Amino acid sequence: MFITFAVVFINTSKMEIVRTVSNIKELCAQARNEGKTVGLVPTMGALHAGHISLIDRARKENDIVVVSVFVNPTQFNNPEDLRTYPRTEEADCEKLQAAGVDFAFIPTVEEIYPEEDTRVFDLGQVAEVMEGAMRPGHFNGVAQIVSRLFAMTNPTRAYFGEKDFQQIAVIRRMAQLEGFNDLDIVACPIKREPDGLALSSRNVRLTAHQREVAPAIHATLASSVNDAASMTVAQVTQSVIDKINAYEEMEVEYYQIVNPITMQPIAEWSEAPDGIAVGCITVYLGDVRLIDNIKYNLK
Repeated sequence: MFITFAVVFINTSKMEIVRTVSNIKELCAQARNEGKTVGLVPTMGALHAGHISLIDRARKENDIVVVSVFVNPTQFNNPEDLRTYPRTEEADCEKLQAAGVDFAFIPTVEEIYPEEDTRVFDLGQVAEVMEGAMRPGHFNGVAQIVSRLFAMTNPTRAYFGEKDFQQIAVIRRMAQLEGFNDLDIVACPIKREPDGLALSSRNVRLTAHQREVAPAIHATLASSVNDAASMTVAQVTQSVIDKINAYEEMEVEYYQIVNPITMQPIAEWSEAPDGIAVGCITVYLGDVRLIDNIKYNLK
């Protein structure tokens, strides 16, 4: 009897898989014409609980939820990273159906880019540091695909995870440039495993041993928050780098403590707007590139 009550809550609504740009445009336009709000969650698939948390938020705040599943080639500056990026469409669709998504937009590369996208966006200083410096062209590729998705779906709100903290600033800049003035870009908190590792589609590429080591990234960042009271920005930065590099398997590509609005590195804690700074890190664990960040509340 109790089992019967439990299964009542499983989502049984029919999710529609959409493959073409013309179809997703039509469906979203119809929803908006009916006065419905549209929530967009752009993803590259290989979905995990972090993505589902974005979908849950979108489900609560909108009448219609669209999730795109598209591994965007223009944002990969490393061909090997593009080749090895996990693609799990069948499993993704099962998760999207269970999460109550209305439309899963799963196009081919040819459908999104019938011709080469040669647009170059003036993304400014938010795109020039950290990921922008390490991955030339990456943020321009992000701007290309996200601007296309915004134009196709005309969403009321779009949802992004704060694990990609700098990317959100870039998308806000792109939205300003492209005139998406009525669109609410919603930043959602990082979802973590119980041991602190930030959820990422790339985590599936970690070996069992690497997976045991990986939580040290967040643990080191979290402990550095306490150090901020007695150490300078430079000292905290170097301490984080040294502690993570002490692990034989890990190598820090960069760690920078930045202004969360401009993404520019700060030299003194007093430069943090409203007492908030963000530490952004990229670590190679073997050949898997992991990113994370932490907030320093200096008030």
